Amino acid sequence: MHPHDLLFAMFRAAVDAASPARCLAQYLPQRPTGRVVVVGAGKAAAEMARAVEEQWHEQLSGLVVTRYGHALPCRQIEVVEAGHPNPDAAGHEAAVRIRDLLKGLSADDLVLALWSGGGSALLSLPAEGITLADKRSINQQLLRSGASIGEINCVRKHLSAIKGGRLAQLAHPAQVVSLIISDVPGDDPSVVASGPTVADDTTREQALEILERYDLNVPEHVTQWLRSERAETPKAGDERLSQVRNILIATPMASLRAAAACAREQGVQPLILGDAIEGEARECARVLAGVALSCATHGQPLSAPCVLISGGETTVSVRGRGRGGRNAEFLLSLSLALRSHPQIWALACDTDGIDGTEDNAGARIGPDTLGRATGWGLNLAALLDDNDAYRAFDVLNDLIVTGPTRTNVNDFRAILIERGSVAGRTEYAQLPRRDA
Repeated sequence: MHPHDLLFAMFRAAVDAASPARCLAQYLPQRPTGRVVVVGAGKAAAEMARAVEEQWHEQLSGLVVTRYGHALPCRQIEVVEAGHPNPDAAGHEAAVRIRDLLKGLSADDLVLALWSGGGSALLSLPAEGITLADKRSINQQLLRSGASIGEINCVRKHLSAIKGGRLAQLAHPAQVVSLIISDVPGDDPSVVASGPTVADDTTREQALEILERYDLNVPEHVTQWLRSERAETPKAGDERLSQVRNILIATPMASLRAAAACAREQGVQPLILGDAIEGEARECARVLAGVALSCATHGQPLSAPCVLISGGETTVSVRGRGRGGRNAEFLLSLSLALRSHPQIWALACDTDGIDGTEDNAGARIGPDTLGRATGWGLNLAALLDDNDAYRAFDVLNDLIVTGPTRTNVNDFRAILIERGSVAGRTEYAQLPRRDA
C-alpha cells in the first residue's frame, strides 16, 4: 500500500470509529413513562439524531442544530442549520426554540440531549443584556487570539443563558440523558459544546481574566455582567442537575486506537503520542518532526516502518492574511522541518471534515513536497509566515477534501516513517484535481 493510501485509510478508520451510526445505539436509555424530547447541537447532531430515530421505535419529538451543510433528513426530529464557528441568527433562533421545548416538563419526561464539537457556536442564547453581536465579536477575537478551546468555552459559558449546565436547569425536574461525542483534550464533558447539561467548574472571574490576558476589545456592559453574581454558572451539587446523566459515546483516543489497528494490519508499528496535544500548530510540528527524524535515523522511539499518531487541538495565532486551518498549518511547518527526508510522509485532518473554516479536512505531505513547491514557484516559509497553508497545498493538489463527516473527535495526525530501503521512490498517489 502506498504511504498516502495507508495514511488516508488510518484517517478513515479514526472517523468511522466515531460514527454515531456505530457507537450511539448501545447508550440509549430506557423509555420513560412520559414524553421524550430530543435536543442537541454540534457538527454530529444530525447524524446523532438520525441514529436515535433508527433505534428508538417509540414516539419522540425535538430539535437539533448543526453546521451549514451538515444536515440530514429525519422523520420526527427537526434539524436546523446555523453558523459555525461564528454564531448567527439561525443558531440564536434554534436556541430559543430549544429553551421553549424544555418548558413545563415533569419528572416523568426524558430529555435526550445530543452534544458534539461545534455546539458552542451553533447554540447561541446570550445572557441577559448581552447581544448576539457582542458574542460574535468576542468569539471572533478569541478564535484569532490563540486562546485554547478550554479558554474560549469558559468565556462562552459565562456569556450564555444555556451553556455551562444552564440547559439542564431549564429541563428540571425531567430526566436528562446527554450522549456526548468528545472533541476536546481530556474528554471533559463540561467542555464539549460548552457543557449545556454539565456542572461548570470554571468561574466568571476566570472568564474576565481570559478576556484581559488576550487584550480583547469588550464592551463595558459585558464586563459588568461578568462581575455580577448572576453570571456564575451552576456548580456540582446543584439540585437542578441531580437528574442528569452525561455519557461519552465516542472519544479521540478510541479513534486513534482504531487508526493504530489499521496500521498494524499493514505491518506498520504504531505509536500513539497522545490525544490531547495542544499548542501552536507550527511549534507542535517542529517537535513531532524531531521525533520522526529520530525514528528514521536512530530507530528511537520506534524503528521503521512505524507511524506516529496524535490527536488534540492545536491553535493558530493569525498574524498573516492567508487562508488555512490548523492542520494545514501544522503540515506546512512539518514539511519545512523535515527538509524532504526521503522516508517520511504525513497527513493531518480534522475528523469533522473541515479544517478551520475552509472546505478541506486537511492535507498531506511527502518527501517530494518541498521539491514540487519549488517547481511551482512557492516559497513555503513565506506562506507559513502569512498563515497561507491552504494556498500551498491547493497548488500542490495535496488538500484532502472529504466533505462533512458528521462526527467530530478533533484533529487526527499521522506521520509515517518508511524503511530506508524504500527511500527515493517516485510513486505518488494522486488526488482528483480540483477546479481552480
